[in-house]
Amino acid sequence: MHFANIIRTGCISVFLLLSVQAQAQIFSITKGKVDFRSDAPLELITASSKDLKGKIDVEKRQFAFSVKMNSFMGFNSPLQREHFNENYVESDVFPDASFTGKIIEEVNLAADGTYEIRAKGKFTIHGVTQDRIIKSTVVVKNGMIRLDAAFTVLLADHNIPVPKVVHEKLASEIKVNVTAELKQ
Repeated sequence: MHFANIIRTGCISVFLLLSVQAQAQIFSITKGKVDFRSDAPLELITASSKDLKGKIDVEKRQFAFSVKMNSFMGFNSPLQREHFNENYVESDVFPDASFTGKIIEEVNLAADGTYEIRAKGKFTIHGVTQDRIIKSTVVVKNGMIRLDAAFTVLLADHNIPVPKVVHEKLASEIKVNVTAELKQ
């Protein structure tokens, strides 16, 4: 092989190697769901959204997730959904709930396995941001990531008022479950 061809082939190989290394290992949600449950003394309210968006940078262990508040369906009646959007979360003014931050544990999410992690970051709903640590189970298998998390949201922490008239029908602590599948 001629010396110039060896150099050219070597440069192309180095360029391809650097290009692969320079690409961040970003995983995006391909399928996700957020469920919430208000279990008050006089009424159980459940709703869910499949409009979960998000990404995880596995190398930097950083993440960003959001869901449109007006995408939640379920409830016990259309009027209840309307009250949720207009009176409580005010989805016209505060359209998204979000959680952004970093995974605390030093885990290699590029390697197959099951990991119990803590996600630390800024959780925002109703325009109010709180520092949160949310425990999650992450399963990595065949280049896919599956995420499962369960946590609670205190309405008072996010300035979501509960009028006295519905105090027995709306819990002050809402249970939230998140499931997501992510792919590079």
